[in-house]
Amino acid sequence: MRKGEKRKKQLLKIAYDMFITRGYENTSVDEIIEKAQIAKGTYYYYFQSKEQMLEEVIDMMIDNETEMAKQIIGMDISVPQKIVGILTSMKPTEAEQPVKNALFQPENVLMHYKVRQKLINVLTPLLSEVIGEGVKEGIFECENIPERVKMLLIISDSTFNEGTFTENDISVFIDMTEKLFGAESGTMSFIYDLIDKSDMGVVE
Repeated sequence: MRKGEKRKKQLLKIAYDMFITRGYENTSVDEIIEKAQIAKGTYYYYFQSKEQMLEEVIDMMIDNETEMAKQIIGMDISVPQKIVGILTSMKPTEAEQPVKNALFQPENVLMHYKVRQKLINVLTPLLSEVIGEGVKEGIFECENIPERVKMLLIISDSTFNEGTFTENDISVFIDMTEKLFGAESGTMSFIYDLIDKSDMGVVE
């Protein structure tokens, strides 16, 4: 690793730690510079703005999560367990919530969209590999797997990240997922426990 790349990674790690402990909004560029003991010009050599640094911190998080997901694919566990493991590994930890929350700031709308697109692009080949394994084992029966996975991720993102949803929405999503991959009813019921229900509405 070149010296410049090493320095940039060190800065991202410092920012990551400060965003988690203090929150993105409560951390200034000057405080990052002071913590890193660098000149202001050095900071702006690597990052045009604090927003760019946040985006690269999130990219670093996604890269680390992707490596964890790849390890899960190689484990000697069932296909459903691999799916759960991949999806769980690609979620921010509880400690990382302050970084995730920064994406919901009005000024970071474009960045939020870019991060969501990257997650879909990263998850599609990972899940496609596991679904393909499930086809060989007779759990699923379908073709055009990457296209099906991508479509499912887009629907999932729009349904569960764009606003409130209901128990019925979850039931229909699970049913649709099973039909999409040609699985028997109940095969994908584990999805229910993976969904963050903090934004779930109430059916009256």
